[in-house]
Order: sequence, then C-alpha cells, then structure tokens
Amino acid sequence: MAQRAVIIGGSIGGLFAAAALRARGWEVQVYERSDVPLAGRGAGIVTHDVLKDALRAVGADLSELGVAVARRVAFDRDSRPVRDMDMAQIVTSWDRVFQMLRRLIPDHDYIHGRQVTGYVQGPGSARVTFAEGPDAEADVIIGADGFRSAIRAQMWPSVQPIYSGYVVWRAVADEAALDPALAAGFFDVFGFYLPRGMQVIGYPIAGVGNDLRPGHRRYNLVWYKPTDLADLDDCLTDTEGRQHAISIPPPLVRADVIARVTGYAQDHLPEVFADVLRAAGRPFLAPIYDHLSAGFAQGRVALSGDAACVARPHVGMGVTKAAQDAWALARHLDGARDIEGALAAYSDERVPAAQMAMNRSRRLGSLMLDVGAVTNPDGGANPHIDEIMRLTAVADFSGEA
Repeated sequence: MAQRAVIIGGSIGGLFAAAALRARGWEVQVYERSDVPLAGRGAGIVTHDVLKDALRAVGADLSELGVAVARRVAFDRDSRPVRDMDMAQIVTSWDRVFQMLRRLIPDHDYIHGRQVTGYVQGPGSARVTFAEGPDAEADVIIGADGFRSAIRAQMWPSVQPIYSGYVVWRAVADEAALDPALAAGFFDVFGFYLPRGMQVIGYPIAGVGNDLRPGHRRYNLVWYKPTDLADLDDCLTDTEGRQHAISIPPPLVRADVIARVTGYAQDHLPEVFADVLRAAGRPFLAPIYDHLSAGFAQGRVALSGDAACVARPHVGMGVTKAAQDAWALARHLDGARDIEGALAAYSDERVPAAQMAMNRSRRLGSLMLDVGAVTNPDGGANPHIDEIMRLTAVADFSGEA
C-alpha cells in the first residue's frame, strides 16, 4: 500500500512537493486555503540550472520556459549604461511555473477552500484539522503554506517574519506599450539601477498565455525602496482605515499611496524604468521580510518552501529553494520505514542551505543601503556594483558558509 502525504498549501512550493512525492510513488493530496484558482499577477521568476533540473525530475514540460537574456547592464539616472556583464539566464513568470506544476496534480487531489486550524500526531500517522470539512490523516504532513504558514505557527510559534526596512514595488508592462526608442536599449537585458539607498532591477518575461514573440512579451520591474515603520503602517492602511498586518491585498492599497510612489518614480528613476512604471499602470506593494525556522521537521510534520524559510528576493531563490526542499523531502522519504528519521535527515540537510540563501540575501540588502562614502546620486559610482550584479539572482553558493 502506497504511503500517503497531505500537503498544506497549493502554490508553487506545495505543487513541487506533491509532484516530487508522486514521482516516488506516494499518494498525495494538496489543500489550498484560497477558494479560487491562484494567480501571480505576472510576477517574474529568474530560473537556475537546479530549478530546471528539478522541473525535469518531476516530469514538467520545459518547452518555452521563458525569455533568454544574455547580459546584465546597469544604467545611471540618465539611462546610460555604466556596467555590462555577460550572464546568460532564462527568466520566466510565476504563472508559467505554476501551470507547469499544476498539470501534474489530478484535480481530485487538489482541494480549494480549506483553512488549517492545527495538526496532531500519533504513533503511526499525523492528522491535520480544517475550519471547513473533515480532518485529513496521512503518514506525513507537509506545511508548504507560505511565509504566514499555519503549520509553522504551531511548530515554531516564536518564528515571526522580520521586516527588512524596505519594500518592493513590482510592476509588469506590456512590451507593446513601452516607448520603442527606450525599449531598444534595455528590454532584452537584465537591467539594474543602483543609486544610494534603493535599487531597481528589471527583465523581460513572456506575455499573457506564455507568449514569447517579440512585441508580445512583458517587462517585469522590481523596485526596492526603503520605508520606515511609520510609512509602512500607512501603506498597509486601506481606504476604510483598516491597517493590515504584514501585507495588504493589492486592490486595497490606497490611491494616494500609489500616486505618491509613482510620482517619486518619475522624479528619481531613469527614464527607461519610469516608462515601464507608466505603461504598467498600478504597481503592487510587498514589504520585504525574512525568517528561518530552527528545524524543518518535527515528528511526521515537515516544512517546505517559504513556510520553512524566506530569504529576501535579491537572491531570486524562492521558487528554486522550494524545488530543492521538495526534492530533498522526496529523496529522504523514498522507501523510508522510519518516517520521523527521514524527515529529521531532510531538516539537517536543508536548514544550512536555507541559511546560506538568507545570509546572501541580507548581504545584498545591506549593499543596497550602504555605498560607503560615495554619494552616488545617479547610480554611476556604486562601489558594490560588481558584487551586486554578480550575485543577484544567482544560485551558486560555493565557498559560502
């Protein structure tokens, strides 16, 4: 009889874990708290070789994965290139990766609208309880329910997301809506703007429906902007005066907050990036947090992906780290008679790897905010420019502890 896993969280991390275990012969059911299909608003994802290997290993179709970029270019305030670096990568979208994985899970094993209230463990199984519907019992429970994980909240109640001191504003613009004269110089590269105290990166991704044809693609803008706690509280307060904890749904961000940040962009960003923001319309806000659980498993319950650790997005490792967690879980559980021992071994392997990703992400965040004695008002004299361009969204951690 096949062993059974219950996975909490139906986003990319949960789907990776489900696909990896199914590939090893496990029966898997995925429970997602949202009662509507998930979507990523076109957010971009930088791929790495280890991510592509993991996708192949679970049987995903990698054809037309994304847009290939060959170079990284940093621009100054006047949109002039100030540094150029060869680095080939494929950049894709959240929606593309989600759909690749979602196709691998039968609809009857993917259950929407189930909010976790807790879990209990017995000598030979574990059971998760929901606010809606019956409990689910399995050999293993995997919490892949994101950085606000209900499973982690029970396992590690003291682990809370730590605010970094800055937020990210994201925007996605249609290629056809951009100024052709500006787009000709930046659209096909992985772009940077690195003045003192903030950072902008951007790159092309597929258009709607994974359309990769020139002229039909989109551009993904990522703008890190320091925001103190008082300003953050204001950004998280909606039109009804309700202050949201940690994050706010994009439609509830007040119009005056959007107007303020877009006005700032027109005054302070290079025209190549300001044009993207204009063409995109309404940007969406995400405060930047990180956290790391002391262990990724207790008994027959494990954590995976953002539920286990969130590293700041500078490393571009969120999806890749979730894929590595999922494959390590499946490998340790494959044929295991001692489930608890297998999950303990998984935790011992993945906690140090997550720590390295978090360390690098914090390092890159500190470089964004600190340019030493150099004023660097236009992004052309950042003393850390080479390190930032070389390490941002790169998965090679060799030589790091």
